[in-house]
Amino acid sequence: MSQTSYRTAEIDGLKIFYREAGRADATTLLLLHGFPSAGHMFRDLIPLLADHFHLVAPDLPGFGQSDMPERTKFGYTFDNIAGAIDRFTEVIGLGRFAIYVFDYGAPTGFRLAMRHPERITVIISQNGNAYAEGLSDGWNPIRTYWQDPSETNRAALRAFLTPEATFWQYTHGVADPSLVSPDGRSLDDHYLVRPGAQEVQLDLFLDYASNVGLYPEFQAYFRRHTPPFLAVWGKNDPFFLPAGAEAFKRDIPGAEVRFFDTGHFALETHCAEIAAAIRDFLDRTLRL
Repeated sequence: MSQTSYRTAEIDGLKIFYREAGRADATTLLLLHGFPSAGHMFRDLIPLLADHFHLVAPDLPGFGQSDMPERTKFGYTFDNIAGAIDRFTEVIGLGRFAIYVFDYGAPTGFRLAMRHPERITVIISQNGNAYAEGLSDGWNPIRTYWQDPSETNRAALRAFLTPEATFWQYTHGVADPSLVSPDGRSLDDHYLVRPGAQEVQLDLFLDYASNVGLYPEFQAYFRRHTPPFLAVWGKNDPFFLPAGAEAFKRDIPGAEVRFFDTGHFALETHCAEIAAAIRDFLDRTLRL
């Protein structure tokens, strides 16, 4: 087992915290987390892969241990987050690398792939969507905010930022909730109550519409470059439906899709199975 190091990189005045493990000369896998989490969501996955791969898991700007600049100084959009992570990969010296994208990590990682298709070796999507049919009705309150960004509709979304909502996200669709450690969701709740954090998250809820607007461009990238692609999907996810995972096959005929009987945070219950699927896929794909 390789040790995990905890580092900080400065990106144009912005500090990005990240976890790193494995040999620097091994195949690199950039792990991009989702809402409302941070790089700690990969705490169990990293040790299972670090003997064979180089793992890098940054906290996105505004999340986890990374800087959360004031909203007047940093616009919380997915374009800006992707730009910061793009610079992060350059600053820490990543050349070509695979990406593991989850939830918010998907529109971040797909933007990187469109900007630098020559740098992306493999894409692994764990409940990271790029198709309209992958969005469930659970998005309806956020869709309402996209259509009418009023203070009333913004305030209604604060219900997504409560400990009860975090608990629900972690346990919905899980056969045995006792298998879900409280550690991850408790950290997420801690970060969500920092001064200004909820306004940041509400800004990102609004800007998520930009990701849906980019779905045709993401799909065009998939068709044009056909990157080796593996979907590892919690099939009971209340936000991103199995149809969204299957849809990748339309644009990447060789895409592989594997479903697990769990919810949104699939690593909480099926980390060993997902790690095995990743090892198998990367070993087969990168030998070609």
